[in-house]
Amino acid sequence: MPGSLTVDTVGPVDVAVVAFDGNRFNGKVAPALLDLQKSGTIRILDLTFIRKGRDGAVEVVEVADSEVAAAFERTTQVEFDLLSEDDLQTVAAELEPGSSALVLVWENTWAARLSAALRNSDGRVLFLERIPRDEVVAAITALDEEL
Repeated sequence: MPGSLTVDTVGPVDVAVVAFDGNRFNGKVAPALLDLQKSGTIRILDLTFIRKGRDGAVEVVEVADSEVAAAFERTTQVEFDLLSEDDLQTVAAELEPGSSALVLVWENTWAARLSAALRNSDGRVLFLERIPRDEVVAAITALDEEL
């Protein structure tokens, strides 16, 4: 395994699908991903793009493809292919014609130490959910209005 990625030390792994209007990948998200990886916050494990034409035709664009390679090639040290063809087809089925998506799998390296400590103490996570941004914004707005 590359670097410090081992079964005993791996942090929580997340997957996200980010939809974009249009079918061109501009690479503007790549610098943010690189910064997060360089700072040790995350480790990108798999990254794929999906494009859905206006006619409904689906195209999977891998990081090595020339269209996105220049912007994204440094984001993945090694690809684990955690995303199956079935996973990608499921994502593609949800896309609107004429749109695209970034499918990203990352290890939360910032949480690896806590995860290892929980495992070593025979702890297990019973519930974990990300609160949607809109709900957090609404809560902050409500708090600001009270002050």
